[in-house]
Amino acid sequence: MSRPLVAIVGRPNVGKSMLFNKLCGRRLSIVEDTPGVTRDRLYAECEWCGRTFDIVDTGGIEPSTDNEILLFMREQAQLAIDAADVVVLVTEIGTGVTAADQEVANMLLRSKKPVVLAVNKMDSTGAVDPGIYEFYSLGLGDPIAVSAVHGHGTGDLPGAFPARGCGRCGRGLHPRRRHRQAERRQVLAREPHPR
Repeated sequence: MSRPLVAIVGRPNVGKSMLFNKLCGRRLSIVEDTPGVTRDRLYAECEWCGRTFDIVDTGGIEPSTDNEILLFMREQAQLAIDAADVVVLVTEIGTGVTAADQEVANMLLRSKKPVVLAVNKMDSTGAVDPGIYEFYSLGLGDPIAVSAVHGHGTGDLPGAFPARGCGRCGRGLHPRRRHRQAERRQVLAREPHPR
C-alpha cells in the first residue's frame, strides 16, 4: 500500500521549509529569510504515531506575478497540490490574512483537496494569540497554531490528516509518479482539443 502524500504550500516566507524540516525530523530543506530559496519540490518520508506518509515542500506561491521564476514556482506548487492527498496551507500570524493568502486559499478550495490550515510563527506558549481567529475568513476550517521554529503545535498537524481524507486518492503510485501524472494532465488541459 502506498503512503499518502501531503503537500506543504503557501505564500513566500511563511515558514514552509522550516515546517517541512520539523515534520520529517531532518534538515533537508534550505531555510532562509530570503523569498524564493525553495523553487522546486522536495520530498521526504514522515512518521507520526506509527503512521507513515510522504510530504513535499514547495516554493512560495505568488498569485499575481509576471516573474518567470515565480511563475515556475507556482507551477511546481500546483503539481504538488494535484498529486497530494492532503494539502497543508501555511500562513503566518505576524501579517495576518493577506490578499495572497486569500488567493492561495481560493486556489485550494477549487482543487477540492482536503486542506489543513496552519498558522505559523505562533512562538509563544500559553494563551493563543487572538489574531488566529482572523484565519477563519479563509474558509478552510479550524486553523492550527504552530511554531515551526520551536515545534509547538506541529504534532497537531498530522493528527488532522486522517480525518481530512489522507490516503484517499492516488493509491498505489509513488509520489513522483503521481506528479508525472499530474504534469501530463496539466499539459493535456493546455492543449486545444481537436474538433
